Amino acid sequence: MEQYVGQAHMESFTVFHGQGLTKADFDQMINTQDGLLSFNNFLLTTMHRQVSLNFARETMESYDLIGILFVMKIDPSITSVPFAAIHGVSYFEEQEQILFSIHSIFRIGPMKQIDGNSRLWQVDLTLINENDPELQVLTKQIRNDTYPHIQGWDRLGKILFKLGQLDKAQEVYDILLDQTSTDREKSLVYHMLGMVKRARTYDNIGLMYDNMGDYSNAISSHQQALKIYQNTLTSNHPDLATSYNNIGLVYNKIGDYLNATSSHQKALEIYQNTLPSNHPDLATSYNNIGLVHDNLGDYSNALLYQQKALDIYQNTLPSNHSHLATSYNNIGSVYNSMGDYSNALSYQQKALEIYQNILPSNHPDLATTYNNIGLVYDNMGDYSNALSSHQKALEIYQNTLPSNHPDIATSHNNIGSVYDNMGDCSNALSCYNKALEIWQKTLPSNHSHLARSYNNIGSVYDSMGDYSNALSSHQKALEIYQKTLPPNHPDLASSFNNIGSVYEKMGDYSKALSYYEQDLEICEKTLPSNHPDFAPTYGHMGMMCSKNREYSKAVLYCERAVKILENSVPATHPHIQLYANNLTYVKKQM
Repeated sequence: MEQYVGQAHMESFTVFHGQGLTKADFDQMINTQDGLLSFNNFLLTTMHRQVSLNFARETMESYDLIGILFVMKIDPSITSVPFAAIHGVSYFEEQEQILFSIHSIFRIGPMKQIDGNSRLWQVDLTLINENDPELQVLTKQIRNDTYPHIQGWDRLGKILFKLGQLDKAQEVYDILLDQTSTDREKSLVYHMLGMVKRARTYDNIGLMYDNMGDYSNAISSHQQALKIYQNTLTSNHPDLATSYNNIGLVYNKIGDYLNATSSHQKALEIYQNTLPSNHPDLATSYNNIGLVHDNLGDYSNALLYQQKALDIYQNTLPSNHSHLATSYNNIGSVYNSMGDYSNALSYQQKALEIYQNILPSNHPDLATTYNNIGLVYDNMGDYSNALSSHQKALEIYQNTLPSNHPDIATSHNNIGSVYDNMGDCSNALSCYNKALEIWQKTLPSNHSHLARSYNNIGSVYDSMGDYSNALSSHQKALEIYQKTLPPNHPDLASSFNNIGSVYEKMGDYSKALSYYEQDLEICEKTLPSNHPDFAPTYGHMGMMCSKNREYSKAVLYCERAVKILENSVPATHPHIQLYANNLTYVKKQM
């Protein structure tokens, strides 16, 4: 090499680099415009645009690659990254090649198609230096995550361990074993080797089963890992906390909320005793505990824990970190359950924006967010956007998950709910039955998802006038809820309401009123006074009072139903007109 370019030229200049990217990598780059890009190797560039453009065109011969011409602006006066002119030693001297260090990091600028070709793009990059604020935050986070208190080979082994590169981690510890001289040092290395081969493997297998929806094997594998950790680690070791968290997440998915809470609390206790109060792992524990409270219908505590998690993430992580998106998703879900659809949609869209910027277009976390957004739109009566969101989620799940995965069932169920609300009973019943079939094969017989499925199927039968099957389905749901949920859970209230509705249509007004009163009692204890779930209860009770010729009470209940919806959902929501019509009908009967 002749010399570092920066030592000879302080003026800005432009270099070019051509290469091919897979569509997934290209999509991710498009979604991270204005973000940072590292090539993770020595980067060879040229001063001649046409040379790099020709190379980019050649990569297009492979059907699965997109040709990229990187146009890189270099300002030697602000960058500390080493780069050198190598045309004096390069075989292609006429190309005036510039070699950049492996540490080179660029900011992604504008992108545009070349010659209108959708498989050939120009991407502008600007070389940044180590003082870039976003890079400093990212660098600090990486340092904190890569065992800064450990030195040498041991640190490398743990980093490989964390990255899941178990074979390479084992190679490192085999080398360490040859270099250690004391029994204590050898015992520590043997301990790590054992963890590499056993505990972490069990944990990874558990995560795999969890992702596949095989929760029985997931718990079994995580518990085997936990047993090894308990026998080999101190009682407050972070790996124990991780194991408890993994187990708690699976228990939450199978509806065992007692064991889920217990596991997450054990993890939280370890983290609180060993980590700074703003450590991201503490936030993860708060998130997990919040999820359990949400499923239990304890929305106040759910929001409290989720907000604790978000506060930590916002103070410690980059603004586009996936943990922040997860936190926004979870908070949005709680607001949706509380009937605050405006805040729910706002948080879900924040999550979606982050995921779209950092994840491939078919990532399951994107599907989860589409599902959550669809639920909010469904509750708002915007069925077109609800259906679109749920179908995006289903498409991702079907392309990435096994055909009987519970998340696919969730998508079918959500789509069925939209069709149900649109009055399309045939499509609703078809979707609900698809969901039920998967859940029956993959979940315990008393899981809340099964109860939800029975409730939904019962509602369709109710709409179709098949009251016998409607009542049977709703009673199956109620039986599960009564065995698995706290006595004041909102899902129990919904179940009572559904059964009351069937009895009302069957003409058994005494039983109908009894179930409506149980529904109202739970709602009054657990929900804000303006929650949308009060509307159907007041609406039903208003019509019941009308049938019993108690018109003043009937008007009061119907007016409450209309007022609640007017204050909590968009003015276009179809249920507002429904309850307004009921109110008009009751007033005419007086």
